[in-house]
Amino acid sequence: MLNKPDKRVVTRAGTTVEQMVRAIADLIVTGALRPGEKLDEVSLAGRFDVSRTPVREALRQLCAMGLVDRQPNKRAVVTNVSGKHLHAMFEAMAELEAVCARLAAQRMTSVERKELRDMHQASKRFVDASGGEDYAAYNTEFHTQIYRGAHNDYIFELVTATRARLSPFRHAQFRLEGRLSQSWREHDRIVEAIISGQADEAAKAAYDHVSIVSEASASFALPR
Repeated sequence: MLNKPDKRVVTRAGTTVEQMVRAIADLIVTGALRPGEKLDEVSLAGRFDVSRTPVREALRQLCAMGLVDRQPNKRAVVTNVSGKHLHAMFEAMAELEAVCARLAAQRMTSVERKELRDMHQASKRFVDASGGEDYAAYNTEFHTQIYRGAHNDYIFELVTATRARLSPFRHAQFRLEGRLSQSWREHDRIVEAIISGQADEAAKAAYDHVSIVSEASASFALPR
């Protein structure tokens, strides 16, 4: 059952939709909502204490992620994300991340390199505090900075679109024991390669990182 958020937290439409997408996606990824289960707008609006407008937007985003399917004039239903399909998406993600890391090592300015290193070092406090939610938010910013550092707008569009499809699974990985510290070490390898301009090593480190994320996330796509 969906947890009803605190009214004091839900203050803006954008925030409400974001919270709903995250909450419903987590329930789908972890199996609390099963494939084929119907998602009723009225019930969801009541549980989240919002109007149906943000519910429709949240369901639209979940459809774009491939977690929900909605046919015309029918209720939205939870889809079945197979391990094979998830692997295929992560395989594409690994290649795109590798390209971004390689280009970032070649193209990032000195200021951008310093910002990336400082961000990475500062994130260690989330690992030490076992702050999974804080680290997950940082993780998104970390990868975005590398995408931007590649200085290729078209690749940026491709990689962010693919990441959006995988976002619930990339977020769920931080539930696994030891994953925060392991992720930080993987980031450290990427950062060192980019900072030192080792393009091939940066690409390999990024590819390996996403491959490990794929393996960690596979546990959330078991046959249901």
